[in-house]
Amino acid sequence: MAKYIYPAVFTEEENGFSVNFPDLDGAYTCGETLSEALAMAEDVLPLTLVDYEDCKQDIPAPSSVKDVSTDDNEFVSLVSCDTEKYRRLMKNQAVKKTLSIPEWLNEAAIAAGLNFSQVLQDALKEKIGVN
Repeated sequence: MAKYIYPAVFTEEENGFSVNFPDLDGAYTCGETLSEALAMAEDVLPLTLVDYEDCKQDIPAPSSVKDVSTDDNEFVSLVSCDTEKYRRLMKNQAVKKTLSIPEWLNEAAIAAGLNFSQVLQDALKEKIGVN
């Protein structure tokens, strides 16, 4: 599974907001504003879940929002993520590949001003069905 939704507890602090995911060990973050705290929560959730996936840890089921207890200075919000999309975003570093094509095709592609790397990336994405 690559798409997840978890409840996050936002706590209003003196300097902004802290955020924790009660279902996930080690998933904490903060922000000076609510907007920043939400953005940070949207970043820490996939980071945490990718770590769970990579370590082959069981991924806990998310709690129901109504089952998460809060104090007066706290509220619960759902945060979603897609770990496959996050992996693609984080692993976007170019990898050198060596390949062979017929000479005539090479000359025609150069004459057409094609970017070989971009054409190969586009073709591979289409072949495996990703955007």
